[in-house]
Amino acid sequence: MISLKGVDKHYGDYHALRNINLDVPAGQVVVLLGPSGSGKSTLCRTINRLETIDSGEIRINGELLPEEGKDLARLRSEVGMVFQSFNLFSHMTILENVTLAPRKVRKLSAADAKEKAMGLLERVGIAEHAQKYPAQLSGGQQQRVAIARALAMDPAVMLFDEPTSALDPEMINEVLDVMADLASGGMTMVCVTHEMGFARKVANRILFMAEGSIVEDAKPADFFQNPQTDRAKDFLGKILGH
Repeated sequence: MISLKGVDKHYGDYHALRNINLDVPAGQVVVLLGPSGSGKSTLCRTINRLETIDSGEIRINGELLPEEGKDLARLRSEVGMVFQSFNLFSHMTILENVTLAPRKVRKLSAADAKEKAMGLLERVGIAEHAQKYPAQLSGGQQQRVAIARALAMDPAVMLFDEPTSALDPEMINEVLDVMADLASGGMTMVCVTHEMGFARKVANRILFMAEGSIVEDAKPADFFQNPQTDRAKDFLGKILGH
């Protein structure tokens, strides 16, 4: 479903991604772990070309991700993305936020888009707030709306870039529960997160990154119980030691 071959990315002299080779089959949940600045978010954002790459190739469902143009827009619409910040349109209701892209991009009728949106808002537990504005919702609720909005495009892949890091602790689980539900439904997912419980429980695979490289690629149980590198042991010691 997702394939990266020989991907490199620089910011000036800084080598953010170093020769990334990665294949994610359909239905797999991959969690990216690693210290700050290790390249996790950059890798996540290259998968739908929010970040350009210097060399290598990226394929979504076998199709090469182009640099620009209509084909990029079409492939991008196959990849849903949820960020730290919710990026909801503040002047639109929750329902309007979720129906906008299906109407404009997928050309759904207003009635079909509304029916689909209400089903998704029901799924993430926000249906009763459909006519409210984002500012009237908690952070956890807004993030669940952001997930519903991404799902409204029927993506083949969902990318999550630290979706809970801006939330108060009591709101984190309501978002992780929605993500776990998606995973159990067979969605292909790549998640950057610091939520170790989620990584242990939901991921099929852990990728540990350091200095722009993937240094471990393991099943969660193997990674958490028996990390292979000193970098991973040090990271887990700091994270799990609290």
